[in-house]
Amino acid sequence: MAHADASLVPSTITTKSQFWGHVYSQLESLLEGQRHWITNLANASSLIYNCLLAFPAYFGSGDRAVNWCGFYILPSLQPSVSRDKGNLLLGPFCGKPACRLINLQADKARGVCADAFIHGKTVIVRDVNTYPGHIARDGSTNSEIVCPLIYQGSDGPFVFGVLDLDCLALSGFDEDDQAGPEQIAKLIVRSCEW
Repeated sequence: MAHADASLVPSTITTKSQFWGHVYSQLESLLEGQRHWITNLANASSLIYNCLLAFPAYFGSGDRAVNWCGFYILPSLQPSVSRDKGNLLLGPFCGKPACRLINLQADKARGVCADAFIHGKTVIVRDVNTYPGHIARDGSTNSEIVCPLIYQGSDGPFVFGVLDLDCLALSGFDEDDQAGPEQIAKLIVRSCEW
């Protein structure tokens, strides 16, 4: 199968649960045999973005389309770097150009990505226009889901980045979407050399 075919979504997939399971299995195949994190995050963002666009029942058409998928990563992937003293840097993504840094300093941290990172938990925002401190990447974005990338090291869990998805629709993502991106984030973490 050509790599581009991985982003096809069969018509037999009709639920969000089936969709996220399909994306997971396609990504698992794409990541097999490759451990470099830049390559894997690039393929992951492209696959997720294009699969979402190819699933019009929920995400891929008109004003419901997903308009951004990508990663923000700590510049140093060492657990000794304090979470409240740095920035997240823009990583591989698909969509319009994005802000290069997300500030994590305790007095300046704001936005959905910073909140998901700092708290180490997925954040679903049904209306970004009402989210305190939201950082607008694209004014047409109305909803967002952000999942932390968490490495389970010998010293315990270490959050070092986030997977971020934006949608044109209000309530584009809901609790039915949470498990899929969270499982994908775990797959990405364990499939890469950081």
